[in-house]
Amino acid sequence: MPNKYLEFNISIGQQKPESIVNTGTKCPFCDRSALTNVIAQDSDIILIKNKYPVLKDTFQTVLIETTECKSELSEYNKDHLHRLFKFAIHHWLEMQTSKEYQSVLFFKNHGPLSGGTIRHPHMQIVGLKYVDYHEYFDNSHFNGLIIDARNGVELNLSTKPRVGFSEFNVVMLETNNNIEQLADYVQTTVHFLLNNFNKKCKSYNLFFYFIDDLIRAKIIPRFPTSPIYMGYGIPQISDQLIITANKIKSLYFSK
Repeated sequence: MPNKYLEFNISIGQQKPESIVNTGTKCPFCDRSALTNVIAQDSDIILIKNKYPVLKDTFQTVLIETTECKSELSEYNKDHLHRLFKFAIHHWLEMQTSKEYQSVLFFKNHGPLSGGTIRHPHMQIVGLKYVDYHEYFDNSHFNGLIIDARNGVELNLSTKPRVGFSEFNVVMLETNNNIEQLADYVQTTVHFLLNNFNKKCKSYNLFFYFIDDLIRAKIIPRFPTSPIYMGYGIPQISDQLIITANKIKSLYFSK
């Protein structure tokens, strides 16, 4: 049986600053001169060792996306967006191919319902020594209504979501792994969620997967989680999937 649990260190977790909920908290990522354990850097994009390693038997890193604390992924210009994704994916896959970990997580939290604590735009790359996320991978979670497809990459709206309701997938169809197209689709989806999807949507999660030499990404808008899913693990599907898919098509891909 695979190891299904990660042990969370509560005492370390209680030390973490929380600038999402408590906006008066000083942002630890704004003072670049105070950053320690820098692993790699590309101008204003910095990868550092996580100062608060709350997960046992892991190697936790934080990727600070920009110097602009109040910015957000949907606002980046294309040059910065593409540099960020190439930098992040390079270090994610490099950690994965090191063979030091069973698997390596790569994800982003944004907003008060995302599970994150720091407002400053950042991602996380976490090497898991004994847990393999591939054990939980189900290819059907990445099938869906096609919104747009180009340059060997597809954007779709999941018809079999992992958690429920509206989940967007960006799926590589070819092993050339066109990172710029992947980044563009992710940015478009995030912009849609925060501006045109639901006026109550202020949070999302972005998850990356590397399966069969292909990169996949899943973008999940976050609201209070369904009690049916929490209690029974039963996902629900929105009855407006086609309406949502057509809306993002008309707003971003009609030209």
